[in-house]
Amino acid sequence: MPLGEALRLAEGKELDLVEVSPTATPPVCRIMDYGKFRYLQKKKVQESRKNQTQVLVKEVKLGSRTSEHDIDFKVTHIRRFLEKKQRVKISVLFRGREITHPEIGRDILEKVVEKVQDMGAPEGQARLEGRNMSVLMVPR
Repeated sequence: MPLGEALRLAEGKELDLVEVSPTATPPVCRIMDYGKFRYLQKKKVQESRKNQTQVLVKEVKLGSRTSEHDIDFKVTHIRRFLEKKQRVKISVLFRGREITHPEIGRDILEKVVEKVQDMGAPEGQARLEGRNMSVLMVPR
């Protein structure tokens, strides 16, 4: 259909002539209400964002010289996060010369992971990142 005829047809229906596929030969056009189309597209995007879930990673930090009672206190927080189906990153911080004994941090992480084994599983091994040693716990 010639362009002039298509434009007259669209104006007669009080709608817009929208080019759908400009690369096709001949170009494909459509008669539609473009304002309504854009409104519906925006609504679809909002709806998809509303149904989206963000994965939250909570972080619990421990020192390499943290006492047993404080570790138990942090374990209750970790359990609460895992109950809410949140991932938890457990980090042991090393200050000063403590970094020369990474086995202490690894022992603390193993102890904590053992205490929350029923709620979640560790994702990989404990790894040293600068002055932190951390492990990621995923809810079961």
